[in-house]
Amino acid sequence: METTTPTSSYSGRNTVVLGLGRSGMAAARLLLRCGAVVTICDSGDSAALLERAAMLHGEGALVLTGAAAENDPTRYDLAILSPGIEETTSLVTNVTRKGIPLIGELELAFTLCKCPVVAITGTNGKTTTTELTNRMLSGAGFRTAACGNIGTPMSELMGTGEAWDILVAEVSSFQLERIVTFRPKVALWLNLSPNHLDRYPSMQEYREAKLRIFENQTERDWSVVPSGEELPALKSRRITFSTTSMEADLVLKGTEIQHRGSVLLDMARTKLSGPHNAANLMGAFGCGIALGVDLKEMAAAVGDYTTPPHRCETISEIGGIRWINDSKATNLDALEQAIRSVKGPLILIAGGKDKGFEFSPIAPLVLDRVSSAILIGEMRHRIARDWEPLPVTVVDSLKDAVILAADMAVPGSTVLFSPGTSSFDMFRDYIERGESFRRLVNEISLKHSPVDTGDFHLTVSEPTRS
Repeated sequence: METTTPTSSYSGRNTVVLGLGRSGMAAARLLLRCGAVVTICDSGDSAALLERAAMLHGEGALVLTGAAAENDPTRYDLAILSPGIEETTSLVTNVTRKGIPLIGELELAFTLCKCPVVAITGTNGKTTTTELTNRMLSGAGFRTAACGNIGTPMSELMGTGEAWDILVAEVSSFQLERIVTFRPKVALWLNLSPNHLDRYPSMQEYREAKLRIFENQTERDWSVVPSGEELPALKSRRITFSTTSMEADLVLKGTEIQHRGSVLLDMARTKLSGPHNAANLMGAFGCGIALGVDLKEMAAAVGDYTTPPHRCETISEIGGIRWINDSKATNLDALEQAIRSVKGPLILIAGGKDKGFEFSPIAPLVLDRVSSAILIGEMRHRIARDWEPLPVTVVDSLKDAVILAADMAVPGSTVLFSPGTSSFDMFRDYIERGESFRRLVNEISLKHSPVDTGDFHLTVSEPTRS
């Protein structure tokens, strides 16, 4: 593939990157490639972080950690913020109080990007839709890559020097907070529901951060949005989609996705099902329509695509009991969709970090569809109160939850692990959480009986029941 060397005004500039996670490392390496003087500051001092620091130091960057990072006296020309770091931390305020310009890693990468960008945001479905869009555009003959919040920072792609026709970027509210010129050719807005209220004072602030995806678009650009969504006036041209109305450009009729009366795809011939996946597919098709892509070629590329791991993923069927890993469900809307997707008796394992929202809005659905709930994590007691009078049991670990669920389950039932909130109280991320669930279920499977807990020792807190 053709490669290029990034050229920019960053050459010779004294820059600082805040955060030494994957995004921070990608930003630092990109700046080094552009000839900038690079310092990296991170408040942590773990062994893993110090190992990364040594690696970046060997590549030409100065790395400061711990208190030295938070009290760095240098006045830099530019600071780049990793998306996971809140601006109220000492690491960031040490920079902003000096009046140093602060941009996000996404903005840095975009300033060096030479191809159109499709940007996808929403509370749920971003990763699946990003994968689908990337796969479908690639199937239509474009040189594409998926990046952003999906796992590969855009800066990492810019640092390779490869030439792309289109980049498909999953963008979070955190990443959009510090954009300046970021302007996607196509901006896809999937949905919005309560999330990250531990970071944002209200839903309004969370929504406003998301809406920045449209901020720099012009009449030459496109937005792909749900029909009937209350959005501010947009400068871009608009394509709409809906799973419930026939008034949109893209609609769902039975299992068929249609564009203005023409069938694009019958979902019954794919491995995808449900209204949420129909919305994801329609969003991807909407991006293709905006870019003038052959829609038949896009549809053919869906083929045997399956959703990524940890998203309503059936991982085992033991003794007639189905175990589903939905660790990616980090908000109420995702949890609701997962519950609605299960037929028959349902045992739910939920709970995790307190993100500032209540679980009471879905209490009627839980009372109607869930036989028993097992709650874990920082929010477990609070969720138990929100879901009264459903019989719930509060336990101290995911291991305890899996053992108890195996003991409760009967043939024909489903055990659904769908936390409804994030993992950071107990795990590094939702992936580690999901893999822990998979391992525990496999241990149950190896014992050849869903009720035989062998030499496991179950210790639970006092059950909370009505």
